[in-house]
Amino acid sequence: MKIEQIYTGCLAQGAYYIVSEDEAAIIDPLREVQPYLDRLEKDQVKLKYIFETHFHADFVSGHLDLSRKTGAPIIYGPTAQPDFEAIIAEDHQIFQIGKIKIKVLHTPGHTLESSTFLLIDEEGKENAIFSGDTLFLGDVGRPDLAQKKGTITQEELAGMLYDSLQNKIMPLPDDVTVYPAHGAGSACGKNMQKETVDSLRNQKRTNYALNQPDKESFISAVLEGLTAPPKYFGMNVTLNKSGYESFETVMNKGLNPLNPDDFETAAEETGALLLDTRSAAEFHQGFIPNAVNIGLKGDFAPWVGSMVVDVKQPLLLITEPGKEKEAITRLSRVGFDNVVGFLEGGFESWKKSGKETDEIKRISPDEFAEQFHTDLKIIDVRKESEFEKGHLQNAENKPLDYISEWAGNIPDQEHFYLHCAGGYRSMIAASILNSRGIRNFTEIGGGYNGIIKTGKIPAPQITCEK
Repeated sequence: MKIEQIYTGCLAQGAYYIVSEDEAAIIDPLREVQPYLDRLEKDQVKLKYIFETHFHADFVSGHLDLSRKTGAPIIYGPTAQPDFEAIIAEDHQIFQIGKIKIKVLHTPGHTLESSTFLLIDEEGKENAIFSGDTLFLGDVGRPDLAQKKGTITQEELAGMLYDSLQNKIMPLPDDVTVYPAHGAGSACGKNMQKETVDSLRNQKRTNYALNQPDKESFISAVLEGLTAPPKYFGMNVTLNKSGYESFETVMNKGLNPLNPDDFETAAEETGALLLDTRSAAEFHQGFIPNAVNIGLKGDFAPWVGSMVVDVKQPLLLITEPGKEKEAITRLSRVGFDNVVGFLEGGFESWKKSGKETDEIKRISPDEFAEQFHTDLKIIDVRKESEFEKGHLQNAENKPLDYISEWAGNIPDQEHFYLHCAGGYRSMIAASILNSRGIRNFTEIGGGYNGIIKTGKIPAPQITCEK
């Protein structure tokens, strides 16, 4: 038996490849399925089943393409109602793969169809659980995504989750290995550990949600501090439930090289968003007017989802030459399939064509420290939880996630400084503000972390404790 966790850091997502004898199963595959096909060919095994723990909200699964290419059926837990052919398993139904078995445990709470897959090894021992978004390491799945006004509340879902954990997960042997669908950084939970694999014994000991004295306490604990989910989540659920274009179709459509003139024409004709995926350090020195910067070397896809929201929005890409495929692949993982094309030769070709460019004023932490005084207007775009742990004197916390809500309230006449933790998010914010005609600001490269390291800002930085 072989279990391989295929972890994608930028999505904080774990897919699983399981082999026994000449058969395999894959759990929660990513959108691009070629890596799985390569593994199957290398191991000379047949894919027997594709298991989906639930209808994912934060990424588009590769279940449909993988099923089309291999003929393997897709399996969901009880109550799932996909718009395509799939096996809807019964609670405790068992599926054989080689000499091992996968037992379906219906564990509603994160969503109504959420299921955990229990692996029983060749000797009949309960070996591991693939817990999806039911149980994370250090946390449990958020119970607010499947709530529907007038039918079910987040409190009711949290109660279901408690019952699922108590009745299906906690009775399992302590030495069972826990393989979750997500790790730290995912918006599907709030308190995840950095590790991606653990024993159930350790989770029973350390996971706050598993150590609540009763259901009421559990409901209160898991709902406390939940921020609103990213707005693109619902659209991803629809794609996973209803279907989508094949990855190859999306890639072929997006890999459309455009010279500067054609790129400009396409922007005018399609109303596409100009998405510049270069680093913040490159972007601020020169970019196409109205382009939005979300760097590929970061949590690219989740931030595109949070900032752009509408997965049907046409996109035109400006990337480092040779990075076009990577950008399209990572966009497809969160359902942004409408890439119209990319600027051939990157920004340099635009600049050489003599077309108009724009810049954003960026200074270093040391330069900011020299300019600092207590009357400065400072906007900190980090999360509220980060801000509370420490922030600059007089800084206002305006999280990047909510920029659409606060951008329109910034007075044009007053200059301000803009920062995040390290410069990635603040340049996203800077590019969005700039595209909306808000230009009277200076962005701080290196962010809060860099500013603190200078040792030149009056201490202590304000620290708030809840």
